[in-house]
Amino acid sequence: MLAVHLPALPETGLLPVHVSGATRSGPRCSVPRYIATDGQLRPAKDSHRLNLQSRTDATPTLRIIPRDQHIISRKNISKAALRVLYRLNEAGHTAYLVGGAVRDLLLGLQPKDFDVATDATPDEVKRLFRNCRLIGRRFRLAHVVFGPEIIEVATFRGTGEEGGEGDRHIVDGRIVRDNIWGTIEEDAIRRDFRVNAMYYDISDFSVRDYVGGMQDLEDRMLRLIGDPNVRYHEDPVRMLRAARLAAKLDMQIDAAAMAPFETLGPLLADAAPARLFDESLKMFLSGNGLKSFRMLEHCGLLKFLFPATARALRRGDDALRSLVENGLANTDARIHEGKSVTPAFLFAVLLWGEVRDVAHQLIGRGVESNEAWAQAAARVVGEQCQRVAIPRRFTFTMEEIWSLQPRFEQIQRKRVFRLMAHPRFRAAFDFLLLRADESPAMRELGQWWAHAQQLPQDVLASALPAGGGAGANDYVPAPVAARPPRPRRRRRKPGNKSGSA
Repeated sequence: MLAVHLPALPETGLLPVHVSGATRSGPRCSVPRYIATDGQLRPAKDSHRLNLQSRTDATPTLRIIPRDQHIISRKNISKAALRVLYRLNEAGHTAYLVGGAVRDLLLGLQPKDFDVATDATPDEVKRLFRNCRLIGRRFRLAHVVFGPEIIEVATFRGTGEEGGEGDRHIVDGRIVRDNIWGTIEEDAIRRDFRVNAMYYDISDFSVRDYVGGMQDLEDRMLRLIGDPNVRYHEDPVRMLRAARLAAKLDMQIDAAAMAPFETLGPLLADAAPARLFDESLKMFLSGNGLKSFRMLEHCGLLKFLFPATARALRRGDDALRSLVENGLANTDARIHEGKSVTPAFLFAVLLWGEVRDVAHQLIGRGVESNEAWAQAAARVVGEQCQRVAIPRRFTFTMEEIWSLQPRFEQIQRKRVFRLMAHPRFRAAFDFLLLRADESPAMRELGQWWAHAQQLPQDVLASALPAGGGAGANDYVPAPVAARPPRPRRRRRKPGNKSGSA
């Protein structure tokens, strides 16, 4: 594709912004876009592809930030992303680094992944890269695979209405399929937040800002592109994305963008539970879990995503709030230290208050303890999975962590050693330590089990009663340490073998 720069058109008072001469025929060929001398971007009279009266109700105004006025450097960009950008440019396509990667690089952060936007269709991208696969039905994308790293390449999306050319399907205001190609200007106003609608141009290393994203970064304000009611009806998960990004970037959500949360929050019930599970992992397992949780509460969205957690916290249990916030803080710390984390422990923390209260109610009605905990776990998990599709491999671990909690109170020799040998003992013990604020007795119980793990098995066995009756405060607490190694077996002398002369 050949870039052409034209002089101003005196009869219209327009200056050229971006003109592309296509090397192939067909409806995808780019058409001229002009910016008026008053600074407003307007389409050429023959343009049928840029509809500024779109459903986003936004008008793009181009601002180009040259290389010497921003901090993005290619050394901070993935080599795989650079290969994709250069290859597309060499093939005659325009290609830009876009979205969260540009935003994070401008803030001095290291992006988690790198996305590319281009005027090439997915099929054209696939012809350029042998290591490419096409995915998606709602949004057709190209994934270029470089070992463990995947570069997502998306074609510029248009603002054509349903019923026009292309492949778009809208149900009750929600976009269920949208594969209409457009221009970079249209692509910019179709993005969700202004800070996510900036493009890094590999040809001259500038940043192209069409909707004021750079100003929002300077103001530390998260603003939505277009009418919030329309945009949230299109995709209710954008409300959760607003809370997550505000927590991650330490930004405020614009009042206009936050206003519809209370009335439109119930739309999250219509979102796919599997998608809400992925969004929950992004919020709570990216090192900003505690901030995200507090932002969800502040925005009034927690009750739509985790209704059981919101109900339990509304009862005013300070110990429960301490458990949840300490659990999220500990998870954030492990992530920052590069340690492993599991969603099972996270969801066990979030749902504990409701499970505990339901179990105690059932026990008060005469249900046997083990059965009560099993029923409570099944009821709460079943309700939550209707909103967030937690996989069974995680819910099974959650139920084990909860069911082991009453067993920590049984200080008898066989029960203690049986519990220590349980495969979920360590996770359940960590959970027990989070419950320290429930009562002084619970804190002493945690200290006793921490001390018990320090003792040799024979010493611990001699100190424990065979039948029961011991209290958790009978032993002095000690720091947590690894269990002592098993004693080595002595080798028998050859002459002492059975049957030897």
